[in-house]
Amino acid sequence: MPIQSIIKAIQDIMRKDQGVAGDGQRIEQLGWMLFLKLFDDQERTYELEDPKYKSPIAEKLRWRNWAADKEGMTGDELLSFIKDKLFSTLKELPAKTDKRALIVREVFEDSYNYMRSGTLIRQVINKINEIDFNKRDDRHLLNDIYEQILKDLQSAGNYGEFYTPRPLTKFVVEMLDPRLGEIILDPACGTGGFLVNALEYVRGHYVKTAKDEQVLHGTVRGTELKSLPHLLAITNMILHGVEVPDQIRRGDMLGKPLTEYVAKDRVDVIVANPPFGGAVKDGTESNFPSEFRTKDTALLFLLLFIHLLKSSGRVGIVLPDGVLFGEGVASKIKEKLLTECNVHTIIRLPQGVFNPYAGVNTNLVFFEKGESTKEIWYYQLPLPTGLKQYTKTRGITHAEFEPVKKWWGGADRKGRTANDQAWKVSIAEIRARNWNLDFKNHKEKDVAEKRTVEEIVNGIEERENSITKLLSEMKKSI
Repeated sequence: MPIQSIIKAIQDIMRKDQGVAGDGQRIEQLGWMLFLKLFDDQERTYELEDPKYKSPIAEKLRWRNWAADKEGMTGDELLSFIKDKLFSTLKELPAKTDKRALIVREVFEDSYNYMRSGTLIRQVINKINEIDFNKRDDRHLLNDIYEQILKDLQSAGNYGEFYTPRPLTKFVVEMLDPRLGEIILDPACGTGGFLVNALEYVRGHYVKTAKDEQVLHGTVRGTELKSLPHLLAITNMILHGVEVPDQIRRGDMLGKPLTEYVAKDRVDVIVANPPFGGAVKDGTESNFPSEFRTKDTALLFLLLFIHLLKSSGRVGIVLPDGVLFGEGVASKIKEKLLTECNVHTIIRLPQGVFNPYAGVNTNLVFFEKGESTKEIWYYQLPLPTGLKQYTKTRGITHAEFEPVKKWWGGADRKGRTANDQAWKVSIAEIRARNWNLDFKNHKEKDVAEKRTVEEIVNGIEERENSITKLLSEMKKSI
């Protein structure tokens, strides 16, 4: 059976279970089950390569020993096993010296079995067993299915914040051009989209040997606070060839004082869509210098990015309009950003890129540390012709970024020219506006104003024609 049909069949089975409510919980349920199957298939490869390989999971809890048999445990027996043995043991797995054990424990610390029917769980397990993660074709197809699962997060309650459209993450990574050996970090990695694109980009452009591949694995890093996206990020990295993604950690990078991040923590490249539209938990702002304290998550992450960058380090991030025009503490943070870094490009995205999760206007902001900003190039990415807004079924596409890539001007960005979509603003103009970065496209405004004048003139002409016609008819009737 094709993998697409297997996943659909699994979702249909889960819908019958009274314990699973909505897409979000279905994704969580499927997440830990797919992880265990993937982990077990991966271990089969390790055992072939090394007969002395020892799993961090106890024998009776390994997928092959409780889930692989179609006629194995089911009903209340299976439900009890998952609750009283599987989860309780994996949550407490000793992991001081075993990276794989640490990954398993972190995955299960906040995972949950929502299904109440052991019979339906058995049916789901049997469907999952139709997938062989060690088969190249199955693994390749599952990448696409997994991507769809991640995309479904956009409409799954409050989970939408963890998914960034892949055309967007791919564009950011391509413009930053990360190299082999550079440390690439996403401090709020969600389901790992930016990091997967970074992996694929470096692998496609710079990896030549098996040793290069191992170097790549060790230089891609991410941190995620919430349990579900962390689980999905771990699985995503394994699916994309990282055997032990131990550098995808569970945690809050805003949760410790900025001064505790030292030289060894600095990185070459940061790619991120930091949380915005919310506030950090009480006390988090005290981890930052007093003049920059705020509860705005996007602003605090921006400070963190500046601090974590090495000299000449590069950043490509998503920021909402609120950061661009914000005042008070926001102005101070932007002054620091523009003084310590060269903010060279801001791509103004069309409204609704993150629909239905968030309708706020967003931007892609690119900067490099080490030189102050002299001018900023802006590029207004328009909605495609004929499209009034993005929808769940028609999101932003890779093709929409092609004009921006052509305009970008190469690695040194020296080939740029102003046009109907692109313009530049000097640091003097920005300083005069108290570090407000919310500059609109004047040409777009001029076109809109011209259109409005034309519409007014046309309206007057139409009314005059109507009056003339009416007068003519009245004369005929006299």
